[in-house]
Amino acid sequence: MMGNNGVRVLAAMSGGVDSSVAVWLLKEQGFDCVGATMRLLGGAPQDEEDARQAAARLGIPHHVFDLTASFEEKVVRRFVDAYERGDTPNPCVDCNRFLKFGLLYEKARELDCRYIATGHYAQITDCGGNGFHLSKAADLSRDQSYVLYPIPRERLAYTRFPLGGLTKAQVRAIAEREGFPNARKRDSQDICFIPDGDYLAFLERYTGRSYPAGDILDLGGKVVGRHRGAAGLTIGQRRGVGVSSPGRIYVCAKCMEANTVTVGPEEALYSRGCMAADWNWLTEPPSGPFRALVKTRYRQTEQPAAVFPEAGRVRLEFGHPQRAVTPGQAAVVYDGSGRVLGGGTIAEVIQ
Repeated sequence: MMGNNGVRVLAAMSGGVDSSVAVWLLKEQGFDCVGATMRLLGGAPQDEEDARQAAARLGIPHHVFDLTASFEEKVVRRFVDAYERGDTPNPCVDCNRFLKFGLLYEKARELDCRYIATGHYAQITDCGGNGFHLSKAADLSRDQSYVLYPIPRERLAYTRFPLGGLTKAQVRAIAEREGFPNARKRDSQDICFIPDGDYLAFLERYTGRSYPAGDILDLGGKVVGRHRGAAGLTIGQRRGVGVSSPGRIYVCAKCMEANTVTVGPEEALYSRGCMAADWNWLTEPPSGPFRALVKTRYRQTEQPAAVFPEAGRVRLEFGHPQRAVTPGQAAVVYDGSGRVLGGGTIAEVIQ
């Protein structure tokens, strides 16, 4: 602990309990903390005020960085573009890539902070000559390593996740014990800039365009219904598709050019592999194929796969067919110990 005295850390503070307790833990470890809140498109003013109050209670300076323009360009615009081409993006990945571990990292350097810290549930381990590794959190039910794969490998050494070894219950217990007013504040559940969860309505408001209705097809190409906008549907979706059927049916494919959505039974959702682009290695890039575990959805349990590195892309062949592998989502590769080896954006599904 003594070795941390005077070492400055820029701590991202959202106004929630996780980031507040993260700062408290850093202070307990002897770090000199500086709070930072990102002002983003759609952010709640109350969250900013909660972060300011938490920083005051913790006795640390607090900065608010207006990143709304960058957030719109790097997160919201990319989200809209992806939906319009038929993908299903994960905006948290882009926020981590471009803002939290991009622009905020630069702010840390401007403020003479050695580290950046967040309230994410994940762990970074110093492996000596083997560098720093990103791994899953101790509390697997809260693990967020899946959305952290874009962190540049060289920045792992300057990143701290104080909550990585704790459970959510332990974090709330610390907050209550220390008298934090946000100790029982609810976690955010939806995309921050679409709090009502209606993606199609958001796309229409944001772009000023309406997304035309079109045909819903069965696997044989027969028209079985009408959708109210293909951009608002995603692979694997069952509710709100707009087709009545004696059995459960799911969105299996979308063709944005023809404005059609194809539906079918659950067995039609399975695929044997995918191609991922914009790949980021968090270990030494491998020289050839290898076997590992992969997640293609945030809440999915890792599944065995063969990994074939290519130029800037990675091809994944699943050990068993996987359900609802969706372009725009992340594919993240782990080893058997929970260490993140790398990840990218699913660009193509291999049937």
